[in-house]
Amino acid sequence: MKIALIGYGKMGKAIEEIALQRGHEIVAKIDQNNYSKLADSLKLAAVAIEFTRPDAAVANIRACLAANTPVVVGTTGWNAQLETLTQETKLQKGSLLHASNFSVGVNLFFALNAKLAKLMSAHPNYKASISETHHIHKLDEPSGTAISLADQVIEKHAVYDSWKLHADEDGVLPIRAFREGEVPGTHEVTYASEIDTISVKHEAHNRKGFATGAVLAAEWIPGKEGVFTMKDVLGL
Repeated sequence: MKIALIGYGKMGKAIEEIALQRGHEIVAKIDQNNYSKLADSLKLAAVAIEFTRPDAAVANIRACLAANTPVVVGTTGWNAQLETLTQETKLQKGSLLHASNFSVGVNLFFALNAKLAKLMSAHPNYKASISETHHIHKLDEPSGTAISLADQVIEKHAVYDSWKLHADEDGVLPIRAFREGEVPGTHEVTYASEIDTISVKHEAHNRKGFATGAVLAAEWIPGKEGVFTMKDVLGL
């Protein structure tokens, strides 16, 4: 399969390595130095994988839709535009697959988080919180993964109706974000009471999990029309 990489930083290079191992061809590597070639490059690709910056993702998605190239988006921090882009994707009969985290392990973690939140809703004496730690280069805070975890808790747990960074308010789920060194990504959901503490944690050891999931998504999306997530890819 011919893949265009939009964004050729550390994640782009990790995705390239996995894609080549799985027998795919990288037909374009787009970054800020050759961005003017994006439209022409998309004509060569069966699918595009986008890992750039929050302020660039929306324009890149629209370029893929205009070229009728299915796009897998791993950039986070642009969700305010998701509803608009969903409508544009449907109108153009395009294909968009987005995820706050492509790691298979993290998506299993999401399923576990939703189940735990539903169970803990019956025990309001346990106070929930989420923490996330990433490398110092990460631009968005909190991470998209942390927001996804928080949204699941809010949906399943009767006590919480919103989330906020470093909050200490009734009914508000606190997210604590840390930026340290080159940490690939660690997320923990905790329920604490005066008696004990329950927590579930996912710790990425490197970028391979994210890259492998992105390539799996790219293999899955060709021939499909609409807006999808990793839940669709994994059948969760």
